[in-house]
Amino acid sequence: MSIWWALQTLALLLVFTAVSADDVVVLTEANFEQEIGKDRSALVEFYAPWCGHCKKLAPEYEKLGASFKKAKLTVMNTRAFASKYGVSGYPTIQWFPKGSLEPKKYEGARSAEALAEFVNNEGGTNVKIAAVPSNVVVLTSDSFDEVVLNEKKDVLVEFYAPWCGHCKSLAPIYEKVATAFKSEGDVVIANLDADKYKDLAEKYGVSGYPTLKFFPKGNKAGEDYYDGGRDLEDFVTFINEKCGTSRDGKGQLTSKAGTVASLDSLVKEFISASDDEKKAVFARIEEEVEKLEGSAARYGKIYVKAAKSSLQKGADYAKNEIQRLERMLEKSINQAKADEFILKKNILSTFA
Repeated sequence: MSIWWALQTLALLLVFTAVSADDVVVLTEANFEQEIGKDRSALVEFYAPWCGHCKKLAPEYEKLGASFKKAKLTVMNTRAFASKYGVSGYPTIQWFPKGSLEPKKYEGARSAEALAEFVNNEGGTNVKIAAVPSNVVVLTSDSFDEVVLNEKKDVLVEFYAPWCGHCKSLAPIYEKVATAFKSEGDVVIANLDADKYKDLAEKYGVSGYPTLKFFPKGNKAGEDYYDGGRDLEDFVTFINEKCGTSRDGKGQLTSKAGTVASLDSLVKEFISASDDEKKAVFARIEEEVEKLEGSAARYGKIYVKAAKSSLQKGADYAKNEIQRLERMLEKSINQAKADEFILKKNILSTFA
């Protein structure tokens, strides 16, 4: 049986990462009865963006959506229409059987497991909640020092309590942050149940939940609080600035990834120089790369290779190589290989 998930506003659409935009049917007062009550059953959640209970439900709906991957996601943009179906508070979850506009109100627990059981009973399905893999490192008293105090890692730690509503609201966003930076070997996104490990919470001055602290490579005192916004982009901006990374909210490298300012200025000279002058500028690029450390030194080697190939193959080398990399990026490749190609493409773009 095909199950549809209907939500009141587009905001919650972001939770259902497993459903493509092509599967979205936007419901309005005009088409609601054309879409609902036909040949498919529908579970409809009526919610308000400002509702705290709705926010707490969001991660459970994420689990539910992951288990019904073949379901259509339906988005409802109108609020006034909800009252027609007995909605007086939020969230209200209604089940519309196949061929009926008479809903049955869901009265069970607001967990993915309970909702799935309800859908299975009402819809005749037999779907179990899929385990949702997490990229957040779960800390304990035994692992805290080993992970957080590792001088080779930049670590963001969320101190949370299981009963905390704000923590529950943050959970799906924090998971997206961890997913965005999962390919960065020296960046760790972690959390600790501070209610369970009270000694660690007290040690690091945690008095409210959630508390977020950043433990950079050079300072493991735990004095660096994260007090920015709680949106995905807020966290991404913070981590990029603190860790020297260049990721976007989807985990893709940005157009600035791999570029080195001191080398970019030399590349400008290299491009505008005559053939004879290019050799002298190339030597200066090599000298500058020798001064670099860490990831910048690795990127510097790509600059040197690009400059050398430009000398040997001519001015069109960078443009042709960029086109080749773009074709490769259109293929099905793993994240590591995609990162490699994007870094090269970004650096080659300075030569094009």
